[in-house]
Amino acid sequence: MPEDAREMDGKRRADVSAKSVSGEADAVSAEGGNILAARAEALALTALEWGRAAWPTFTLVASFGGWYYFSIAFNIYQKALLKAVPMPWTVTALELLIGSALVAATWGVRLKRAPECTSDMIKAVGVLGTVHFLGNALTNVSLGKVAVSFTHTVKALEPVFSVGLSAAFLGAIPSLALCASLIPIIAGVMIASATEVSFNMAGFLSAMGSNLTFQSRNVLSKMFMKGDEMKKLDYYNLLGVLTIASTVIAIPVALATEFSKMTLANVTAGGMPIQTVGFNLVMAALCFQLYQQLSFSVLERVNPVTHSVGNSLKRVIVIAASVLIFRNPVSATNIGGTALAIFGVILYGQVKQREGAKKSA
Repeated sequence: MPEDAREMDGKRRADVSAKSVSGEADAVSAEGGNILAARAEALALTALEWGRAAWPTFTLVASFGGWYYFSIAFNIYQKALLKAVPMPWTVTALELLIGSALVAATWGVRLKRAPECTSDMIKAVGVLGTVHFLGNALTNVSLGKVAVSFTHTVKALEPVFSVGLSAAFLGAIPSLALCASLIPIIAGVMIASATEVSFNMAGFLSAMGSNLTFQSRNVLSKMFMKGDEMKKLDYYNLLGVLTIASTVIAIPVALATEFSKMTLANVTAGGMPIQTVGFNLVMAALCFQLYQQLSFSVLERVNPVTHSVGNSLKRVIVIAASVLIFRNPVSATNIGGTALAIFGVILYGQVKQREGAKKSA
């Protein structure tokens, strides 16, 4: 073979070999890219699945945190407001009015679909709204008369009223264990009341009246919520229609009881500027709506007993925060009584949970 032909054949072989090597390199590169892409896709899917699994826990923790935070904020703003402007019925009416405006705005912009109200629903909501208003108003009367910590200590008696009213109107006879769990609650509130520096009979009786009305609302809700129309209401819309119904009742009651006090001089007599009064009123109303909504949000995600225990712990945090912020004096005996009452509420919740588990077994 001539020299030139031999050289050309060598070049062809070299080119073929180079192309072969290049092709193999490309194949290896493509395979590596596919492996990396597959791994990235697997990691993305894992992260997505983890996110989906963690989301319910995250929302529950966020709901609990928001519920506690806005409860504390509401009590702080409300106590400061009522201390400067001792008009609890008017404050309650205005806060419910602000809450009603928020509910109407939510329905108006279609963030939430407004419920279709029937005549039966209006009757039920009218009764529940009246009790809802009285419960909130009496709580505000108590907050204006005594320390926040004492109001919430007395309100730890809610289970006692719940058991009594359920037995009287729903025929739910409590067990001996359930009755026994009420003893530390009653004893704790008695000890705390006897040693409370800010004790005031009007404040004490108002807190007791709030317990009665709120637990009456719960019993009435069980009776009225059996209707098909009422069952269509979710927690948000139930709170919304109760807020609006409460406002309709609260405004004439406020005018009848405190109209003579509704002057600029009376509103600012406590030394709080009118701008601060307005700010505290709006903030208290917003926090009130938010903590109630988040309370319902928690109730949608946990069983009622867990919610009850969470509410007891929330009360502990509110009491502690109010003592730190308002610096109201408390004795060791007073703290012991409050702790005993809260312990009783938690014990009551545990007994209820065990009895509920036995019934469902």
